Amino acid sequence: MKSKAHIKGHPLHPILVSFPIAFLTGTFLFDLAAFIFGRGDFWYIAYYLEIAGVGFALLAAVPGIIDYIFTVPPKSTGKKRAARHGLTNTTMVLIFLGTWLYRREPGQEPYIILAAEFVGVVLLSIAGWMGGTLVYRNQIGVDPRYADAGKWKEISLGQQTGRLEVAAADELQLNQMKLVRLADKRIVLGRTEMGYCAFDDHCTHRGGSLAGGSMICGTVQCPWHGSQFDVNTGNVKAGPAKQGIGTYKVEEAGGRVYLIID
Repeated sequence: MKSKAHIKGHPLHPILVSFPIAFLTGTFLFDLAAFIFGRGDFWYIAYYLEIAGVGFALLAAVPGIIDYIFTVPPKSTGKKRAARHGLTNTTMVLIFLGTWLYRREPGQEPYIILAAEFVGVVLLSIAGWMGGTLVYRNQIGVDPRYADAGKWKEISLGQQTGRLEVAAADELQLNQMKLVRLADKRIVLGRTEMGYCAFDDHCTHRGGSLAGGSMICGTVQCPWHGSQFDVNTGNVKAGPAKQGIGTYKVEEAGGRVYLIID
């Protein structure tokens, strides 16, 4: 699923997270070195690294929240994982922020600071692991479609039912798809050898986005685990999905394509 927070297709969240990872890990390591070797200068380095780490963590959270709301497929395992990822990172940032506030007071206890920062680094690692899974397994912020799939296309419509205009008749090439966002659902418009078709964006296995997958010969394949569905009937053609997907009526008239939602 293509990221909503990007610069020329490059997702911002994965770019920015490297800074708080480096700064906050460095905070713990410099504090540990200051404690072991009795180096006051290391203590001050850790102090400023902690400021930078918390600041960049908050900055990286902005595109992360945007992607959570607009990119991660709803009602999917990826959505649940993204929520845990965000909550873990929030807890981690609060720990480092609390540690920074504590160390500003006179008579700080280094054991408390090191213990808190160690917990923070552990949470940072766990959150990073989940973030990596979101990118490499759930393909959030990644466009895995093949070369002939064309540029990513999507529209948002406030209307939920009726005869909805969703595309020009010549907008999509053969086997290309377009994501149509309605108020409470996401529908994929596709063009096959038999004409236009429409089906639910939600894979019934783990909730992956079918709009981010590939379509050929009237079959769409989920990019997450490879489940395949007939785009005209919604029937499962290959697992691991067990249940089919919903399909919708499509009409062409006057050079426009209309989606019929009852």
